[in-house]
Amino acid sequence: MSVLVGRKAPEFNAGAVINGEEIIENFSLEQYKGNSYVIFFFYPKDFTFVCPTELHAFQARLAEFESKGCKIVACSTDTEESHWGWLQMPKNNGGIQGITYPIVADTAKTISTNYGVLAGEYDYNENNELIATGPMIAYRGLFLIDKEGTVRHQLVNDLPLGRNVDEAMRMLDSLIHLDTHGEVCPANWTEGKEAMNATFDGVADYLSKN
Repeated sequence: MSVLVGRKAPEFNAGAVINGEEIIENFSLEQYKGNSYVIFFFYPKDFTFVCPTELHAFQARLAEFESKGCKIVACSTDTEESHWGWLQMPKNNGGIQGITYPIVADTAKTISTNYGVLAGEYDYNENNELIATGPMIAYRGLFLIDKEGTVRHQLVNDLPLGRNVDEAMRMLDSLIHLDTHGEVCPANWTEGKEAMNATFDGVADYLSKN
């Protein structure tokens, strides 16, 4: 599994569902470069159990993320038709109806591979036949990408472990504070709290007050 922090986010063009209903063929994160932060997150599979709780949790905070100049984009290894079908299913039936941010279809599994979150690998058996050594679906990877297209934060959870949207928001706030004020954000920092200068004097001053 690769560490992408500090590196350009891998580029891709893939099918996706946007606005909860429209299937498009060539979705790319490049459209956001120079204008928006992006939280790009992977989930394992459509029509499952933990996944809809995460998708709805991001939707519930979507307006807040967008007010801070951040786009939310989801991705799994299912097809765009599968995404579309799940989007038609009501929330009280386990569906994701009401999700409006883009959901990318990584059917070739190249996006999840390039982001280092594919659970499983391809190998050959004794008969030289190609086999999969795992489920070949995405772990719960999350990547915070800055306006220049560089990954500034990543988090990868195992399949059964749902993510914390509050933490995703906290990391976005931290990056915005750094970009706006040039101050670094100490442990457990949240928006509105004191940050500090990245100097020994700055650290000493912060620690003396906390």
